[in-house]
Amino acid sequence: MTEPQTPAPPAGMSGAPGPLMRIVKNQKIAFLLVGGVNTALGTAWFILWQLLIGEQYGYHAAIVLGYLCNVLCAFAMYRYLVFRVRGHFLRDLLRFFVVNFGAFLANISLMTIAVSVLHFPPIPSQLVVTAVMAVVSFFGYRDFSFRRKSQAPTP
Repeated sequence: MTEPQTPAPPAGMSGAPGPLMRIVKNQKIAFLLVGGVNTALGTAWFILWQLLIGEQYGYHAAIVLGYLCNVLCAFAMYRYLVFRVRGHFLRDLLRFFVVNFGAFLANISLMTIAVSVLHFPPIPSQLVVTAVMAVVSFFGYRDFSFRRKSQAPTP
């Protein structure tokens, strides 16, 4: 009998599967679950800040404060629960911020159009924009932030 080989980590990742990957066994589903939790958390942060300071400082301030509260938590969840990559911590963090900040700028732009130009209310607008940004961010995190070069399998 031959020994079972450990399958290569998905999408060129390195390291043992994260805790969520051991349960779910599918990177896309694990990613979406963490993304869902992160999206809900980010949306909750936005709503909290909008309710606390939105009337005084506007929805842009609520977006910025919600982003700052959520970004490091998101990085930790993706890095340790799903991808379990090793090394390159600062590079991964920088790449994560690039993707995340790009989504943030798109969020600000789309919210400005929705609220200031189209006169939609801020909270429902943010819910729609968040859904769009979650899909776009999936590909950025998977293919850029936590990507590792493929390694040839060892015999």
